[in-house]
Amino acid sequence: MTGATAVTAAELLDADADADAEEELQAWQTDRTRAPTATKIVVAGGFGVGKTTLVTVVSEITPLRTEALMTQASADTDDLSATPEKTTTTVAMDFGRITLDDDLVLYLFGTPGQQRFWFMWDDLVRGAIGAVVLADTRRLTDCFPALDYFESCGLPYVVAVNHFEGTERYEAEDVREALTVPDRVPVMIMDARQRIPVIESLLALVGHALDHAPE
Repeated sequence: MTGATAVTAAELLDADADADAEEELQAWQTDRTRAPTATKIVVAGGFGVGKTTLVTVVSEITPLRTEALMTQASADTDDLSATPEKTTTTVAMDFGRITLDDDLVLYLFGTPGQQRFWFMWDDLVRGAIGAVVLADTRRLTDCFPALDYFESCGLPYVVAVNHFEGTERYEAEDVREALTVPDRVPVMIMDARQRIPVIESLLALVGHALDHAPE
């Protein structure tokens, strides 16, 4: 395990609090003799599960979001029963960045959730060390395509249940059993709107990816 996974989410939040309103420059950004270890992370899951929210809340830069207004044309394919307030959808990807420890930088790529955009996944996943699969307990079946995809391509992943207000809270092991997720895969309950739980999920993924990296 490297120093990247030793840092805690609380320590990262304290560092954020000490920073100016503008983005604080990291050592590798001011010293041209140093190069950061750039690591790619994919955030996947079903439609409306919170991928854009996760990338936005944790990114230390203004995130790139490719959202488009939803129209009547998608009414037959996009199920809004669980998220009736949703008015936009990601049509390409979300992109953000977070510096974890010294020179370790995570680049986050959020995938579009609808089936008609799945053809883009191969390009988005290329070069990633792992993935965070977001799940909503009201519609667990929506994350099966992402789970199947990462299992089939051998990419390490963690399952992060995005707990929505007003919904029943389940234990991580109950979700693991419902999704038949292997014991080796971390499963956690979090809120994609809160920075600390998101960072903890990313740290869990980095540690899991390192544990399963080839020697």
